[in-house]
Parts: sequence; structure tokens; C-alpha cells
Amino acid sequence: MKGQMIRILIGGLFVASLLFGGDVGKSWAHAFPDHSDPRVGSTQKTPPANVRIWFDSGLEPAFSSLRVMNSDNQPVDKGDGHVDEHDNTVLEVSLPPLPPGKYHVFWVAISVDTHRTEGDYSFTIEPSP
Repeated sequence: MKGQMIRILIGGLFVASLLFGGDVGKSWAHAFPDHSDPRVGSTQKTPPANVRIWFDSGLEPAFSSLRVMNSDNQPVDKGDGHVDEHDNTVLEVSLPPLPPGKYHVFWVAISVDTHRTEGDYSFTIEPSP
């Protein structure tokens, strides 16, 4: 009888870990980029009006940031980097009309569960023909 109770308890714990383990893992996940516009490493024929990065989970607006720098490491964005108020998985910043050249995007994403990720990528604006 005691052995059967232990097997039932262990089986119940196993089932509970399967049912709740996936949710716990998701709720403690870091936010990683899913895709961006302009795309990583892309060459643009026309200057983009903004940079957007979509993440795989929600971001904490107060602590996430996005900056765009030129090849001289000078900021070129409008300084309004923010999490989209209608979609907390999108980080975006506005750009003025940019001249041809290579630009570097730097981001910091704090997920809603406070885990930090950061990264960078570049894109190029080609000269007009």
C-alpha cells in the first residue's frame, strides 16, 4: 500500500511538471529578436524612416532602448527609441533622412520578467544612381 502511494505521488508530480513546466519556462524567458526592419545586414535603396525590431516576448518599456549610429559612431536617430504602445514586442526609433553609408543599430531589451538581452547589427544605405 505504501509503495503504491509513493508511485501515485511520483506520477502526480511528473504530470504536474509536464503541465506547468512549459509555462514556467516561458514566463522566465529572455526576449530575443525575431526580425527587424531594416533587416540585419541589408542594403537599402532608400533611407528608412525608422528602425523596428520585433521580439519573441514582451518588453519592459522603461528599460528597453534602441539607438542608431553612423560609421563615425555618432547618433543619427531622433532620440525617441521606445517600445510600441500597441505591441510590447516591438522596439522602434525614428530616423531623419539619412545620407548613403553604413549604420549600426544597438538595442537593449528588458523582458517583462526583467531578463536583459542586448545586441547590435548593421545596415547600409546605398548611394542613388
